Amino acid sequence: MGAWRKLTRIAISAFLLFHILAITCWAVPSNSVLIAEFREWIRPYMLWSGLFQSWDMFAPAPKSVNAYIQGVVITRDGRIHTWKFPRMEQLSLTQRYFKERYRKFVENLQDEKNSAVWPDVSRHLARLYNDPSNPPEIVMLVRYWSDIVPQPDGSYRPQPERARIFFEYRLKPEDLK
Repeated sequence: MGAWRKLTRIAISAFLLFHILAITCWAVPSNSVLIAEFREWIRPYMLWSGLFQSWDMFAPAPKSVNAYIQGVVITRDGRIHTWKFPRMEQLSLTQRYFKERYRKFVENLQDEKNSAVWPDVSRHLARLYNDPSNPPEIVMLVRYWSDIVPQPDGSYRPQPERARIFFEYRLKPEDLK
């Protein structure tokens, strides 16, 4: 039993060391050749696990838009169902802890370079409202945003919210399976 315990401790230590090193190299704002190579090597794991992080919130240019996404599902009889991705500012601290991945997902979903996942997201939302007697026919992904404009005195004044349908998907019967 002593050898098994020692092997377990070594495995746990290696796991922790890898994660500390991976998260540090991923998050440190440096672009040295060594760190860049290590980031490329661990990129699949960091993206798969949701441990990725970016510094674009702080620098070089802080985000200047407050944005969120909603899914709109229209069924055969014309009913409109709205699915809201969790928004951190509307959740308790405990809920935010468990749903933080949705914030990252929505930030990445809005990006045109990730448009390949839009049909999959649409099919998933359609399945949430799938009723054989009144099946979904159209799913739209709608982006809502308002600009963040700093005032000269450092205060913040809310700007008008705008909306735009950035993807529309017409469902096929096989999409609902």
